Amino acid sequence: MRRTILLTGLSLVLSLSSFAQQPKELPVFSLSRDVAEAHLRFLASDELMGRRTGEMGNRVAARYLAEQFRKYGATPVPGQSTYYQAVPLNKVGASGKGELTVNNETLRNGDDWMLMAGDAGTVSAPVVYAGYGLEDAAKGWEDYKGLDVKGKVVLVQSGSPENQTPAEIIATSTQKRQIAAARGAVAVVELFNATIPWNMVNKYFAGEQIALSQNTTAGTSPSLPHLWVNGKEAKLTKLLRSATSFRLSTEGRKSEPIVSHNVAAYIEGSDPKLKDEYILLTAHYDHVGVGKQGGQPYTAGDSIFNGARDNAFGCVALLSAAEALAKTPPKRSVLIVAVTGEELGLLGSRYYASNPLLPLNKCIFNLNSDGAGYNDTSAVSVIGLNRTGARSEIEVAAKAFGLDVVADPSPEQGLFDRSDNVNFALKGIPAPTFAPGFRKFDQDLMKYYHQASDNPDTVDFGYLLKFSQAYTYATRLIADRPTAPQWTSGDKYEEAARNLYVK
Repeated sequence: MRRTILLTGLSLVLSLSSFAQQPKELPVFSLSRDVAEAHLRFLASDELMGRRTGEMGNRVAARYLAEQFRKYGATPVPGQSTYYQAVPLNKVGASGKGELTVNNETLRNGDDWMLMAGDAGTVSAPVVYAGYGLEDAAKGWEDYKGLDVKGKVVLVQSGSPENQTPAEIIATSTQKRQIAAARGAVAVVELFNATIPWNMVNKYFAGEQIALSQNTTAGTSPSLPHLWVNGKEAKLTKLLRSATSFRLSTEGRKSEPIVSHNVAAYIEGSDPKLKDEYILLTAHYDHVGVGKQGGQPYTAGDSIFNGARDNAFGCVALLSAAEALAKTPPKRSVLIVAVTGEELGLLGSRYYASNPLLPLNKCIFNLNSDGAGYNDTSAVSVIGLNRTGARSEIEVAAKAFGLDVVADPSPEQGLFDRSDNVNFALKGIPAPTFAPGFRKFDQDLMKYYHQASDNPDTVDFGYLLKFSQAYTYATRLIADRPTAPQWTSGDKYEEAARNLYVK
């Protein structure tokens, strides 16, 4: 027994030691700053017009990523003929005029409520409360059990019984409209109850919106009106819960189907057995567009929201990984997916997680790269570092390029659930976000976030290279592990992992 313990301990020491002694001739150590800079300067150039999902600049960025993957030797995913995964979306026009009266009390359009979707028209009907408005037998959600909502207005809470984060509210909102329509409802009223101030919600969502299509055949969502009401105002919740009369008149929001694309590339692993498993690398390549689309101040001289930090930075990390790992593949395979629609509610990653190109239960880890910016070029910040089982590999990789690792520097911000990694965590895959260095949310960090000033000339390209190298090297070390990383015991996503990785 004592000999076995000693041998096990020696094996662990040698394994960790080998991380630190990887030969410098690995391709990751010779990645070029000039190449990293060129990638970022193109992806965050004015010519791409802020890479807004559904627009030409976004499509050009997707083509650029695909052709770089091809150049580096990463192939389309087995079974696919191209690097593109089509993501069906609906573009919904800005919210127009409308009047809402409940119990003879008029609610103010914009201040109290806003129309999220639906055709022009008038609705006058009884109101039925349906909890969260969700149905999932596996989770025991039966909000419509015993309810007849045909010809009625359905009143629901935002989010789900498990999660009321902004991402979950957005993710489930269209689903609630779909369910209500299938049951014959004439409108849906959702009591928006996230921590985001209502004035910010109204400012952002009243403009043009893009969402995942819930009907991939016709490309359209149900036309019934869907309202968000400021659920933080107790008087509005009380009014609607006790409603005896409800009348809505609206100009509607026009909807049209569009398509964007995730860009996916594959590197086959070198180990005959382990190559059947893979590590998933993700970063979003979209940004917020131009002018009023950006939602922040701009000038006639600079109205393009280039998104150099958010997230051309992360895309350079993906391209660096493709370049280095395709030359000398790790033991496990690597799937690289540049996702679209993150700025619109994590849409591309949510679509991919529900429509994977490779089985999710063969994915041992997702290393996402995203961030608002950086205020510390001596470190990388890893959101979920202590939860997702690969701390040693990530720290060794960062150290190899002179970088410290900061774990979850601003837990109060709930960052783990605010980037594309969360859609894979929800499936059970350990999925941290590898972000540019910051130790706290301060003015330096937010100086460029979603600002027209976030352009390539403000980026530290030496740091961009080190960041991309650390990301790439961490990928190799994790892909070469003898065993897959595991969620920390008791983590809220651990049960999903048990369901995903059924032996």
